[in-house]
Amino acid sequence: MNKRAAKLAAATAAGVLTLALTACDNPQGGNAGGGDGEGGGGDDGIRVGLAYDVGGRGDKSFNDSAYRGLQRVEEELGISGDDIQDFEPSEGESDVDKEERLKNMADQGFDVIIGVGFAYTQPMINVASNEAYSDVNFAIVDSEITDQDNVTSLVFTEEQASYLVGAAAALKTEEDHIGFVGGVETPLIKKFEAGYIAGAQKINPDIEIETSYLTQPPDMSGFSDPATGRSTAEGQLDQGADVIYHAAGASGNGVLEAVAAADQLFIGVDSDQYKTAPEDQKQYVLTSAIKRVDTAVFEFVQSAQQGDVESGIRRFDLASGGVGYSKSNEELISDIEGQLDELKQQIIDGEIEVPTEP
Repeated sequence: MNKRAAKLAAATAAGVLTLALTACDNPQGGNAGGGDGEGGGGDDGIRVGLAYDVGGRGDKSFNDSAYRGLQRVEEELGISGDDIQDFEPSEGESDVDKEERLKNMADQGFDVIIGVGFAYTQPMINVASNEAYSDVNFAIVDSEITDQDNVTSLVFTEEQASYLVGAAAALKTEEDHIGFVGGVETPLIKKFEAGYIAGAQKINPDIEIETSYLTQPPDMSGFSDPATGRSTAEGQLDQGADVIYHAAGASGNGVLEAVAAADQLFIGVDSDQYKTAPEDQKQYVLTSAIKRVDTAVFEFVQSAQQGDVESGIRRFDLASGGVGYSKSNEELISDIEGQLDELKQQIIDGEIEVPTEP
């Protein structure tokens, strides 16, 4: 048994009540609240539709965070039944499929339409620019669309959260050797890599870092392939990495499997993956780079309900609480919280400028 295995075996992970997030069986749309689709918000209410990214609901990461935002909309804003629905992607779908999904949502009378993920960029531009849909409030997560008056871009400083978990990895590694697994090598995911590397090197300039991407554009399957995520992580572990961070959507579930099997440490992304990990794998989740897609979704819908939607870019950062790092696994994170929070404040104060490219 290695040093880390001995430490982890001695720790007892606290039980955590987790939110049940299961994939929607109907690709044409389902009731986001899990009800029977009856009822609604009334003639004077708004209708909200959300289209998921690759991997769909149940990825325990990015899409599930968006779903939590919908649940909060239902609970706090009173939008329910057929007036709030989510729509699943189909495997290997094209931009044409995404555009058709958004158009169908608009034709069905949704006043608020949210596309989760940068892959919706061109499809959303094509639909939102149609005069027939000029009164629809569109939002896109993770893409900047600035030339459409009816589109709001919900974007995040992922590099800032990644910097903090990179520092955590460097503080916890016993081999001065860590890893990063990206789903698809895009500019967005490179932001995660850049922040992670910078944070780790802030702690140890000589740290060794393995970097791997599962696929290259236009192949987006890297976000929905746990088997490849696992084999890639196993390769990094074989090279000597003992802490691995992923930005790979549902593929990260395979990364966690590999790391747990090797008695090493895992860093999650987007959601607090300590809370969603299987019970026997929780103890290996050091922390997660949090990205509050749920908050972005909720606040956008709330602004639409109040009639004060602003188009353009809404950026969620450390200062606003839009990104951060999780502290759920107290057994592992408590001894370095102080150092991480100090780095966090330095970023907020502008003393540390986090790069967006490796």
